[in-house]
Amino acid sequence: MKQEQEKATDEVIEVGPNVLRLQLPMSNFTGLGHVNAYALIDDRGAAIVDAGLPGPPTWNALQDRLKKAGLELRHVHTVIVTHSHPDHFGSAGKLAKEAGAELVAHSAFRTWWNSDPACDEIHDVEPEDYESDPPWGDTPWGGTNFKPPLRRRLMFRLMKSGLMRNRFVAANPTVRVKNGDVIKLAGREFFAVHTPGHTIDHLCLHDPEGGLLFTGDHVLPTITPHVAGTGSGRDPLKLFKDSLDKVAALPDVAKVLPAHGHPFTDLRGRVDAIKAHHDERCEKLREVSKDIGPATVTELSHHLFRKERWGGMAESETYAHLEHLRLSGQAESHQENGQLIYDVM
Repeated sequence: MKQEQEKATDEVIEVGPNVLRLQLPMSNFTGLGHVNAYALIDDRGAAIVDAGLPGPPTWNALQDRLKKAGLELRHVHTVIVTHSHPDHFGSAGKLAKEAGAELVAHSAFRTWWNSDPACDEIHDVEPEDYESDPPWGDTPWGGTNFKPPLRRRLMFRLMKSGLMRNRFVAANPTVRVKNGDVIKLAGREFFAVHTPGHTIDHLCLHDPEGGLLFTGDHVLPTITPHVAGTGSGRDPLKLFKDSLDKVAALPDVAKVLPAHGHPFTDLRGRVDAIKAHHDERCEKLREVSKDIGPATVTELSHHLFRKERWGGMAESETYAHLEHLRLSGQAESHQENGQLIYDVM
């Protein structure tokens, strides 16, 4: 079992100066077992990084972990969201509302149900790199997009509609940060690091004084973060690899605190391994294309992923790799019967 698949425990562990790790439960449709929330303690109370999925299981677990840490909701002055995936922002709005806290996210943060007009004020992203999330079922390659289970989709609709506001509160940031902005947390200065690729709005937090880097889903210890072909920019794989190089070059990182899995130390080694994985995927697409000729995204995805992984997420990541190759002049594509056909050189 990969670290990221381990079930959440109720342990509250100090992982850095004034930093506590709180594990929150995950539903099994993601293949992940937990999400790490982090409590950053200071003389005002605490900031919480990534408050987990929406819904009672997460909310109850979060309150339990806060209590074990000696904290109450009223002590939370800041809620930070690393990126626009539900296991990171799902309970952030409710936590910020109940605690009367600021909600901090990157300037590009938005969700398809987010009602905040400021979501359209993109400061750190080039216009051609920004795309809103596509509707479920629509894909540019003519395949089937990833669709969460019905129960989760109904929850998302409730969040968008504003119904049941006491349970599902939209994550509307009150503070939007850009790359290089300074945030005072845990009694010291943290730096916002914009790391697009996994999502266009992904935010890492660099704590040089404490020797910490909060990586969200950007760098994980034992699995390779998903790079979606839609909603993550014009060339999400290039954005992702460039962002990996950005964090690897940061000074004073002694420990990495990911959103899933355990803290680890070898940031440069992990970055190199993740980049190598994607380079191998691109090379595999060259080999497959040479063997079978021009093919659809769905067909090519079946050569990159095990059968049990086939479907929307596998196709989306395959599309990201194919578009990266096309944009760098290493592949060509054309439309045929409503589907994109790729020929990798």
